[in-house]
Amino acid sequence: MSEHSEPDLPPLPYDYDALEPHISEQVLTWHHDTHHQGYVNGLESAEKTLAENREAGEFGTSAGAIRNVTHNGSGHYLHTLFWENMDPNGGGEPDGALRERIEEDFGSYEGWKGEFEAAAGAAGGWALLVYDPVAKQLRNLVVDKHDQGALWGSHPILALDVWEHSYYYDYGPDRGSFIDAFFEVVDWDNVAEQYEKVVSRIE
Repeated sequence: MSEHSEPDLPPLPYDYDALEPHISEQVLTWHHDTHHQGYVNGLESAEKTLAENREAGEFGTSAGAIRNVTHNGSGHYLHTLFWENMDPNGGGEPDGALRERIEEDFGSYEGWKGEFEAAAGAAGGWALLVYDPVAKQLRNLVVDKHDQGALWGSHPILALDVWEHSYYYDYGPDRGSFIDAFFEVVDWDNVAEQYEKVVSRIE
């Protein structure tokens, strides 16, 4: 049986209070240490179940475990990107090649941002800016939970978590204010790096 590395919870790339006042230390602590850790644990547990079932030749619980891999794995991967996409010195607007591509694919930065905010307001999980390698363009996605609404083959480069645990403590039901706050800490340099990394492999 092949050996697989167990998933790990990556540390935050900044201190827990670094994004205040936009995102509180309390929310980052709960969100990272409890919620994100839960997806890592769920992925590890599901992988263990699948490995045990293969070894035993018994697959009665395998379908459920596969669903848990999808849900928890997507939660783990998207949260990791979410943390990387933010920085205490973030905010502003993108520039360079990413800015040009946003304007090409959405007509303008304002056109992209308005559409992304609409996605974030409607999502039951995540708003994502992804690169679609089939159409060779950027797209916004509305993703429910962690995996419903994904586009096969696409690569997320910007992730906004709009599950209630990401904002309710700080903003109550006012999701719109949280979305505004997110744009105050977006690390556009990181988003550009994600974009360049994907496009350099595909185009």
